[in-house]
Amino acid sequence: MRAWVVAEPGPMATRPLELVELDVPEPGPGEVLVRVEACGVCRTDLHLAEGDLQPRRPRTTPGHQVVGRVAGTDERVGVAWLRSTCGTCRYCLRGTENLCPRSTYTGWDADGGYAEYLVAPRDYVYPLPGDVPAERLAPLLCAGIIGYRALLRCDLPPGGRLGIYGFGASAHLTAQAAIAQGAVVHAVTRSAASRALALELGAASAGDIPPEPLDSAILFAPVGTLVPAALEALDRGGTLAIAGIHLTDVPVLDYERHLFQERTLRSVTANTRADGRAYLELALAHPPRVTTSLYPFEEADRALTDLANDQVNGAAVLVNS
Repeated sequence: MRAWVVAEPGPMATRPLELVELDVPEPGPGEVLVRVEACGVCRTDLHLAEGDLQPRRPRTTPGHQVVGRVAGTDERVGVAWLRSTCGTCRYCLRGTENLCPRSTYTGWDADGGYAEYLVAPRDYVYPLPGDVPAERLAPLLCAGIIGYRALLRCDLPPGGRLGIYGFGASAHLTAQAAIAQGAVVHAVTRSAASRALALELGAASAGDIPPEPLDSAILFAPVGTLVPAALEALDRGGTLAIAGIHLTDVPVLDYERHLFQERTLRSVTANTRADGRAYLELALAHPPRVTTSLYPFEEADRALTDLANDQVNGAAVLVNS
């Protein structure tokens, strides 16, 4: 089979991805072999390719928003970021398996979906409908799920004012979920195309700063210098959730300006399978508008380059022919 691997992490201009021929993997006990139809392109993949996220194994195949069929069947499944947990630690036992110290991840600890096939543990794949285009489903499996968990973590009150910093794949799905719940959404993004998309999706504003104090905020952009501004934009008792796996350094915070009046700063770490099931049930019952930029499988390196240069509107998706 054909697969992309991270040959040598570095800036996309150095071409860190390499398209290679590999043997089709063989599933082990409790695993399924999945023939990939489409795979979403996530900023986490970019962090892995460029070395911001330290590789856990050499020449890993990225990709963790995989839609495909169990080999030899018509069974449609989704393979997401969380690949396995121990099931016995105190975090797993209390329902926070996303914090399991022995958790593993698709496209980081094991080869992911920038390939024609991958293997995944049966207990960690999600059933998907067979009649929805794969490119519409793929972004739901990380952009959607992580955005859903970030929305839970930011403690958005009913009818609250939500700021979303950065407006890419995850943000455009999260905004729709929040608006459907009655929230007033303000998008903060530099991109003219992203501003236009935010307004099309129902955001109350899209610009450089929110026009009113916020009850909650989510930071999707991996830019630590935005943290003070996002905290300062919160109203009393507001919460900022940082949704990314990687963030550049956060500047020194001023207690009175950024944290006083019970403003809260939270991180978001992966997701639980319960998060995934809850979000997919919601998204399949009330389908969001999924804005995608489609790339042929052979152009995975171009997709990540476009993502690095903020030239993707919505979600980038690799499609296997």
